[in-house]
Amino acid sequence: MRATPITVAALAAALLLTACDDGGSDGGDKGTPKAGGACTLDGLGVQVAASPAPAAGDTGNVTVTLTNRGTECTLAGFPGVGLHAGNTSAAVPSDQAAKGGKLTLAKGSTASFTLTYVRGEAGGAKSLPVKTATFTLPGSSADHSFTWSYGDVAVKGDAGGPDASVTGFQQAGD
Repeated sequence: MRATPITVAALAAALLLTACDDGGSDGGDKGTPKAGGACTLDGLGVQVAASPAPAAGDTGNVTVTLTNRGTECTLAGFPGVGLHAGNTSAAVPSDQAAKGGKLTLAKGSTASFTLTYVRGEAGGAKSLPVKTATFTLPGSSADHSFTWSYGDVAVKGDAGGPDASVTGFQQAGD
């Protein structure tokens, strides 16, 4: 018996669709992940700790630690980080020297990423008076925000982007 071209095309389309797993969300950005799927913010505990830059021109670090409270999930690449100052927002680029690998988190495991920034002069023309920072996980538009209390962030270049970068996810803790 010979398969008709329509049957073969339908079978190929069905196989292609089943291979396109969305990484584990249930259709929403904050859904419960499938075991081994992409981590979502509602399945993670978030802690923010800083080693702030003491003065303009100095470098500071803000480390975000994520603890998996649910089923095993995966973080891949880099978080999306934004700095917000009133009506002005700026995306933080990934650290060009860092690698954005894939990290699987079992329940109770932790991962972290670090935002490194250069402190700007308070009220200076080459400074961004950041009040809030946000981050998203890869593959999601849901964000987590936290108050920025670490001083203005210096801007660089004519485009006025923040003098900052973010690392990829790294295993944290034991």
